[in-house]
Amino acid sequence: MTRWSRLLAAALLALVAPLAGAQGQPPSTEGAVFLVAAPAFRDPEYRHTVLIAAPTASGGHVGVIINRPTRRSLASLFPEHEPSKKVVEPVFFGGPFSTTALVAVVRSDASPGQGSLMMMSNLYLAINVNTIDRIIEERPNDARYYVGYVGWRPGELRREIDRGLWHVMNPDVGTIFRKDTDSIWEELVRMSRQISASAEPRHAVH
Repeated sequence: MTRWSRLLAAALLALVAPLAGAQGQPPSTEGAVFLVAAPAFRDPEYRHTVLIAAPTASGGHVGVIINRPTRRSLASLFPEHEPSKKVVEPVFFGGPFSTTALVAVVRSDASPGQGSLMMMSNLYLAINVNTIDRIIEERPNDARYYVGYVGWRPGELRREIDRGLWHVMNPDVGTIFRKDTDSIWEELVRMSRQISASAEPRHAVH
């Protein structure tokens, strides 16, 4: 990658590193969720989006939007980085935080390297430029690459959920890596409504 991209990624690491907790401990795997934007959520940055988000040791949350592919390939962003040509899928828009830096969501049985945050079992968010380089070189299509991410301070996501901005659902790795992402939001909104309807108390008819 270019020196400029490395500087940007280093800046992102400086922003997100506190989320890993003291002494580099990964965030808890308990509580990773899909956040499905409610139909009434009209913010253009999040309208009709689905996010994977996980709690952090600091009490906040971090995640990426999973259903906003861009028209750019990794090779087009880093034309001097030969291994980037191995990546088949487009780069995704991960969120409005640090949109000039690259992060990766990686399927892995173990941490892919320094600066990686465990989101859930077998799923990591990689933010360290050297780790991302190694992923691209050794296992390029075991990851999905994003420009930007989303972060919440302690209590901030809970307040957004209480305001009705998000439907909260159990996450699924297969959905995160689906090739066709166009219908993910509609499918999960419909599923969320079905779950809510089935959970409503049933009243006896007299």
